[in-house]
Amino acid sequence: MRAVIPGARTLPERIGRHVRGEVREAEPLAPWTSVRVGGPAELWIRPASVAALVELLRLAREEAVPVTVLGGGANTLVGDGGVPGVTLKLPADLFPELLDRSGAEAKVTLGGGAAIARLLQQMRAQRLVGAEFLAGIPGTIGGAVAMNAGTKAGECLSILDAVELATADGVGWVEKRELKFRYRSTELPPGAIVTRARFLLREGDAAASWAQMEADLSHRKRTQPLSQPSFGSVFQNPPGDFAGRLVEEVGLKGHRAGAAQISPLHANWIVNLGGAKAREVVELMELAQRRVLEEFGVGLVPEVKKVGSFS
Repeated sequence: MRAVIPGARTLPERIGRHVRGEVREAEPLAPWTSVRVGGPAELWIRPASVAALVELLRLAREEAVPVTVLGGGANTLVGDGGVPGVTLKLPADLFPELLDRSGAEAKVTLGGGAAIARLLQQMRAQRLVGAEFLAGIPGTIGGAVAMNAGTKAGECLSILDAVELATADGVGWVEKRELKFRYRSTELPPGAIVTRARFLLREGDAAASWAQMEADLSHRKRTQPLSQPSFGSVFQNPPGDFAGRLVEEVGLKGHRAGAAQISPLHANWIVNLGGAKAREVVELMELAQRRVLEEFGVGLVPEVKKVGSFS
């Protein structure tokens, strides 16, 4: 094991100065999330290479320092007290994009830090189909895999071929069959970070595919507050029902807690009206859960991942 440097007490001294890449102390995290709330990272690191990433994970393990992965921040609620330990942000360009065609099928490989939109852009450029359900979903490729992102039209597991994972012991590929998927969740090995993902797409009617995505996006713009800072959907849809319908039925559509609001446009969205606090978002989430449980006996399960200190 690496010896702790005598007299070194801060994370920048113990970890940050040993990792090649961008290292920032007390980095504000609200701008890195789609809902724009939350406190700072104790230490924010964007590694410059895969080797630097593995070294970071190794150091964190040796020092017993927690590591929080921040993808696109689309489903992440950062506590007002910030995030202790290391907050990891993978660069979008850490890996080159790869395309491997075989007959009518094509495997597209993207880095975990790349935007989900890059997969759709590649799909259009190469006249491929299969990932239309990801249109309009914010965030990164790594986040899409970890959350098994999707809509009622499909989910990530349906097109995933394999993922590359990094741990403190190195990097390696894992086939889809070795992973366990659930609704809006993928069970990854403890401490594993998605560094790349390989998707299996196919040739098809690219014009029809793009028209379908444009129609879906147009519908979302009419029915969801896409122009305001938010998470997207806050709660998973319970079996046979819709979380937004239940929250609306208990009279909470448009309800506010400080500068956070349950959207008047879609009751399964919480928006930041400007300067909202994480505690206000949590207040609305807990209120919706409590009222829906009392009225309908349904326990709403958050899609949003809470990280950091909420005390």
